[in-house]
Amino acid sequence: MTLLTASAAPALGAAAPTAAATTADPPAAATADPLATLRGQQPPWHPCASGPDDADGADLDAAGARCTGITVPLDYRHPGGRTLSIAVSRLPATDPAHRLGTLFYNPGGPGVPARALSLALRRAAPDLGARYDIVAMDPRFVGASSPLDCGWPTSGPGAAGPDRLGFDRSAEIAKDLAARCAPYRSLLPHASTRNTARDLDLVRAVLGEPTIAYLGSSYGSYLGEVYLQLFPDRLGRAVFDAAMDPDRFGPDLTATQGPAMAAALTAWAAWAAGHDDRHHLGTTTAEVLASVERVRLAAERAPLAVGAHRVDARALPQVLWTVSGGDDANAYEEFSALARVLLDAAEGRPARPTELLEAVLTGLASPDTGGSAAVQTAIMCADRAVPRDPLGYYRDIEAHRADEPLFGPLTRNLTPCTFWPAGPAEAPTRVRNAVPVLLVGADGDPAATYPGQLSAHRALTGSRLVTLRGAFRHTVYAGMFAPRDACMDAAVDRYLLDGVMPAQDTDCPAPRP
Repeated sequence: MTLLTASAAPALGAAAPTAAATTADPPAAATADPLATLRGQQPPWHPCASGPDDADGADLDAAGARCTGITVPLDYRHPGGRTLSIAVSRLPATDPAHRLGTLFYNPGGPGVPARALSLALRRAAPDLGARYDIVAMDPRFVGASSPLDCGWPTSGPGAAGPDRLGFDRSAEIAKDLAARCAPYRSLLPHASTRNTARDLDLVRAVLGEPTIAYLGSSYGSYLGEVYLQLFPDRLGRAVFDAAMDPDRFGPDLTATQGPAMAAALTAWAAWAAGHDDRHHLGTTTAEVLASVERVRLAAERAPLAVGAHRVDARALPQVLWTVSGGDDANAYEEFSALARVLLDAAEGRPARPTELLEAVLTGLASPDTGGSAAVQTAIMCADRAVPRDPLGYYRDIEAHRADEPLFGPLTRNLTPCTFWPAGPAEAPTRVRNAVPVLLVGADGDPAATYPGQLSAHRALTGSRLVTLRGAFRHTVYAGMFAPRDACMDAAVDRYLLDGVMPAQDTDCPAPRP
């Protein structure tokens, strides 16, 4: 999740919009297309590397990619006004004689630069890369696309902690982070997913493609849902991996994730109980979870000393969130070692962080380098308004202390959007259509929860859903961000490569760690 300096950003500004649109853009008048000039632009293609230190760009160049910048409006209701530059990469199909077309890829986030990850996709799914040109664009304000950086000293407010004092401290952090984005208030309403979807379609037009294929994972699935709603005739084969609930996506989506995270933790605990000879966390699922509970209670009493770091109640749920990184043996081994270190610290023994724990704690203590967290927040704040009363969040956390003691203070806590200096320019997109699309996901996904995937399935009445049963992982295709599953890969490849959609919703069997 990633991305101009504070002094430079106001030059990109535009007057804050006053009208709100709730539907797709109306057809252009017969006498004039307001986007005609932008659709007709012919940007030069060039090497992707921006300099000798740009390793990602060099990798793209070595793979035969070319990059360009495409001009888009800051505000599509005023296409003749200020503009942004959207960074785009194109990897040509490696088997051009059997090329199927152009596939747009978004890996998620929001706020993740997509261009470099397009090469990772081609490497992970070479058959896909053989048949499609893979196009990826860094979304507006992300990566090389007119980047936005609010200069945040930290990535977010973290968890609310065990009491009102901790909650008030997290609210102060959230309010300060929002204030640091105030110099960009003329840009912030235009950071929305709707505008990114419009950018995507403008890029499609500039490339001369009547229709495109699309693969989106995590947030990329929500971007795909919005694009499908706005431009249903321009999307051919589309796959949404770990589909997001289109009626909930926004800053408070995390409030749905606590139970799913707890289930993922319990699944790991069952595995750890069978490997107590190595990690000594308990011989039953209940004993392992009791060890985690001792860590939580100790962190609430006083910060835990872990090497040079201190892990308090604000940070602990974020550290334990790493259990969502995968559900295979390798991931569980890493997380078990991490949990063992935390338990040592909780019980007063010397605790030296593992490599994974060191990386997590260093990241939590570091500034928001490049503005990745700030732009992720800006996108979500522009997508959907949230309640502005901080106490409402505290009451919600307290109401769930008993059933969500570990993750609830994190998932239900307020965000900088509670204090955001600019509201959304438009109402959220209402996704309701019957365009064929393939949805794939795990029923134990801790981020794109299964109830949310089912909500997307109901909204997209032309969709088919393939579910990986008994898996606690976020995304399922090609091993891009989670353990690979051959059954899920086959379902996606059969659709994207052969055009064969499942006749009905179907399941893939549970993987075995």
